[in-house]
Order: sequence, then C-alpha cells, then structure tokens
Amino acid sequence: MAADRRIVIENCSIATVDAHDTEYASGHVVVNGNRIESLGAGRAPEGLENVDRRIDATGHLVTPGLVNSHHHYYQWITRGLATDHNLFNWLVTLYPTWARIDEQMVRAAAGGSLAMMARGGVTTAMDHHYVFPQGSGDLSGAIIGAAREMGVRFTLARGSMDRSEKDGGLPPDFAVETLDGALTATEETVRQHHDASFDAMTQVAVAPCSPFSVSTELLKQGAELARRLGVRLHTHGSETVEEEQFCKELFGMGPTDYFESTGWLGEDVWMAHCVHMNDSDIAAFARTKTGVAHCPSSNARLAAGIARVPDMLAAGVPVGLGVDGTASNESGELHTELRNALLINRLGAHREAALNARQALRLGTYGGAQVLGRAAEIGSLEPGKLADLVLWKLDTLAHASIADPVTALVFGAAAPVTASFVNGRQIVENNRLLTADEDAIARSTRAEAQRLARIAAQG
Repeated sequence: MAADRRIVIENCSIATVDAHDTEYASGHVVVNGNRIESLGAGRAPEGLENVDRRIDATGHLVTPGLVNSHHHYYQWITRGLATDHNLFNWLVTLYPTWARIDEQMVRAAAGGSLAMMARGGVTTAMDHHYVFPQGSGDLSGAIIGAAREMGVRFTLARGSMDRSEKDGGLPPDFAVETLDGALTATEETVRQHHDASFDAMTQVAVAPCSPFSVSTELLKQGAELARRLGVRLHTHGSETVEEEQFCKELFGMGPTDYFESTGWLGEDVWMAHCVHMNDSDIAAFARTKTGVAHCPSSNARLAAGIARVPDMLAAGVPVGLGVDGTASNESGELHTELRNALLINRLGAHREAALNARQALRLGTYGGAQVLGRAAEIGSLEPGKLADLVLWKLDTLAHASIADPVTALVFGAAAPVTASFVNGRQIVENNRLLTADEDAIARSTRAEAQRLARIAAQG
C-alpha cells in the first residue's frame, strides 16, 4: 500500500506480543502504508482519512505474523522418505538424492514450502540452503525469486559444505564446494541480494551447514566474512548425540566449545536445534546472546531428543521456532509448531508449566524476529513496526468454546487464516493464497519430485 492509505481492522481480540504481552479483548489496528500506525482497545479513532478498507474482525484474534527461523525448502520434493531413520542414517540415505537437485527443482520446491507456510500465517520466512551440486544453476536466485513472488519477507541463509565423503563427511563429493568457491559464492549472494534497510523484504545470512559437513577453516572464514559484510550467521548445532561424539573425537571438545573456538558464538549468530545442550552450553549461549531455532516436530521425527527450551528462555537465550526441512517435518507448517513446542517441552514428570500458550506464541513471533536480527521491525504489534500481521478465525466449531483466544490458537486445532498481511499487503484470504496458484504449485512440485526420483534411481 502507498503511504497515507489506511486499512482499519476492528472488533478483534489482539495479542501484541510486545514487551508487556499487552492484549485487548476487543480492539482495533490501523495500518498506514506498510507500517502499524496505531492499535488499542475499542474501535478505531474517528475521522481517519484515506481509509481504503475497513475489516470487521469479529470472532478473530490478531497477532504478529509468524516468523520461521529454520527451513530447507529443497526438501519439499523429497518428503515421506526415510521415515524411520535417525539423523545420520537419514542424511546418508537422502544425500545421494539431494545431490541431484537443479534450479528448476529448487524453484518448485521453494514454491511449495513457501505456499504452505504463508497460507498458515507465516509472514517472514527463511531458507537454509546448503546443497549446491556442480552445474545445478542459480539456486539462490531461484529461492529468492520464489519468495519475492509469494510476497513474504525473507532471509536466505546461504549455506555451504566442503567436507564430503572423501574427507570423512556425509555428502557425495560432487555435491560440495571448495573452501574458496563457497566463500566467493556466499559473498556474491550477499552483495547481490542483501537489503539492510528497515523494511527490507530480502536479507542474506552466511550459513555453513554443520560441524560434520564443513571444515574448520570454512567456519572461521565464514564468520569473518559475515562480520565484514555486516550480515548474520547461521548453522546447525548440537542436534544429536552423534554430533557431540563427532566433535569430541575430531576436535577434542563439544559442539559449543568448538563453535566458540571458531568465532561462532555471538548476538549475530543463531543455530538450529541445539537439542543436546548442558548447563555450561546454555550459559555460553546466554552470555553471548547466541540465538536458537527450535524445531520440535523435526527433532521428534528424527528421534534427536527434546531441546531444553524452558531452561534456555530462563537463562535469557533468544529462541525462535523453525519448521525445518520437510523431509523431516512433512507438514511444512509453522503454526502447528506452536502447539508442538508447548506439548513436547512438557513431556516428563512435573513439567506441566514448562511452557505456556503465550510463551509458545512469543517463540513463533517475537522470538523468531530476535534470532533473525529483526526484532526492531517485526515480531510484535506496535506503532511504527512493519505491518506484518495475521487474522486467525476462532469462532468456528474448532475453537468457539475456548474462551481465551491465545489458548485457542496454541492448544486448539490449526486455526484458519482469514487474512495475512506482509508489509501492509494482503497475501492470504480465507485460507487461500492471493499471490500464487496453489494448485499449479502442487502440480509442479509433484512433477519435480518424480523427476528427481527418476534421476536419483539412475544414479
């Protein structure tokens, strides 16, 4: 929307997720251009000029748009495989297939991943893409293009791997880059696509894949590159007990100490999973303000374990939510992760208060904004912040008898999205995308999944 053109949303419950968890049982939100102009209890102020649209949101809860802090879009076309494997066996099984991806496949897979998230309330998405087979085309450009077309705010974590099978790693030799090649390509991606402005729609982070698929030198030089360019750093950390054993055997220390030795702890860093963290690890993350992307469904799917999210939050660690790749979370939806995060973190004796509904909502909104480095712009509903917000319909059979709307959203079934706005632009209406043809995306992803399966079978 142009500046000074307003959308007025009224008669809704509002969960702002601001620093005070301010909520309104019946209130209003005024959007002016791409910013939130005002919000509060009751109806909007009288006499507002240039109101293009008024929305009667009776029966709805308005929240900040969901922020996804970890994903791998290319996996959309390898869903439903290796369903009974742990992480290392799952990777060994799937890497030979993933090593055959190309630009057309990645574009289709990104469309499927983004569509599923966007229609479920995600307004800011990210993708950690680290598989760059030789001769596969412009994969980063394909992903960024798909996000731009979908209309979501987006961070590309430009990943890399340089430790292949011949070096004791898991990926096939032809699916990794050289150290210099990875660093050069990452810098080019940042310089071409990263936007540092307040209302940026596309940002880029430096993101070597994991301790067991990259060299120590790639981690060290990757951190130096990110800080020279002024962008964030992302990787996988402490996901499994096998990873901890790997780090101790190869480097003589656990993952957290190894990351610190390579420059990978800091408030400009966030890591996916962080399941196997001891008290010392959590203290190090809290001290350095290193962020965590919690992926409860994927952790359960791969039997990785339960991350100590309540302990992290109590220590002051920034924590967001992640879908993770859909080869380990086939639903591909973030709004279901609100519920799963809450339930999984309550497993065990006397843990009924480990997480509550409002903490879960904060993980999926403000927490994600924190770890992406965008908490000043998104993640809560406050005047001056960007107009990324969602209207959840809570007056149907699934939720109408639950009095508290935040409880209904988090504890209840996945709520329908009546409207989702990104940067003041509506991208979802009545659970359907306005920016893309869902049926066409479904056809293209199925075709590319079948093409990849044929290519992989030919070997």
